[in-house]
Amino acid sequence: MFERISIDPNICHAKACIKGTRVMVSVLVDSVAAGMAVPKIKKSFPSITEADIRAALAYAAALTREQVFPYPILKKAV
Repeated sequence: MFERISIDPNICHAKACIKGTRVMVSVLVDSVAAGMAVPKIKKSFPSITEADIRAALAYAAALTREQVFPYPILKKAV
């Protein structure tokens, strides 16, 4: 799951995004929670795949377990 998620301080204020995009995980999770169907989400975000949506949901589910996951945050170039 985490290979599809990116956290970069230079992109979307270090919010979790789908890797290679500026589509935040929270936007995808909100869309599913609002009842939006996967085909409609994919139409709204053409660069997103169904696997990306599943990864976003899995990431959100992992956060609800209140566990700490070591995830390397890209450091700003000095």
